Amino acid sequence: MGKREEIADGLKKGLVVVLSSAPFGILFGAIAVDNGFSLAEAALMSALVYGGASQLVGIELFGHHVAAWIIVLSVLAVNFRHVLYSAALVGVLGSFPALRRWLAFFLLVDPQFAEAVKREETGTAVTPRWYLAMGAVVWLGWVVNTVIGAFFGRLIGDPKALGIDVLLPIYFLGLVMGFRSRHNFLPVMLAGAIGSVVAYHLVGSPWHISAGALLGILVAAILPPPARPEAEPDVPTLEKEVM
Repeated sequence: MGKREEIADGLKKGLVVVLSSAPFGILFGAIAVDNGFSLAEAALMSALVYGGASQLVGIELFGHHVAAWIIVLSVLAVNFRHVLYSAALVGVLGSFPALRRWLAFFLLVDPQFAEAVKREETGTAVTPRWYLAMGAVVWLGWVVNTVIGAFFGRLIGDPKALGIDVLLPIYFLGLVMGFRSRHNFLPVMLAGAIGSVVAYHLVGSPWHISAGALLGILVAAILPPPARPEAEPDVPTLEKEVM
């Protein structure tokens, strides 16, 4: 794949994410303004924090005037999975030049992680061009959708009433199912889902996200690794020639 093809593929992947996450970004912009943020402040938060769900959690807590350490702890709980993402991709992103590597870690959100893993598993190199092209589109789309939500969010009303709130969950479900052929997919996926649902009812949001992730990781660590293919018997060269 040439340089242009890599960039074009990254832009295309990013555009899909932008479209599917648009209701989420617009919703954040509307909620930010409702909680006293100006349009510029909402856009700046999306540009700098770039945390998706953690931004919604933070903005809601800001509105309730809770202690700062609770806000920080809640945002950490939501974003804890990014620590795992970084560790999983360090072999890929670690080879990037320093500036691009730090930029790549900043752009590492859920769909970026999933698409990078899928690309690597297909044997296609995760190059800085492809990665940053996709990341730039997703980041820009998130900021633009925030601005749209801050401007027109109140006109849209409740996304649930329009049925557009399901787009992002459907997209994430598609990402998860893309890993269905991996070893122990079903028990790990079920463990994460059950852990998340139980935690949601016991301790509430946002802790259920990290709780589900940790339970899924625990099950993945306990289950046996995939069996290695049996090695071919060592046949002497002369015997090979005879065969």
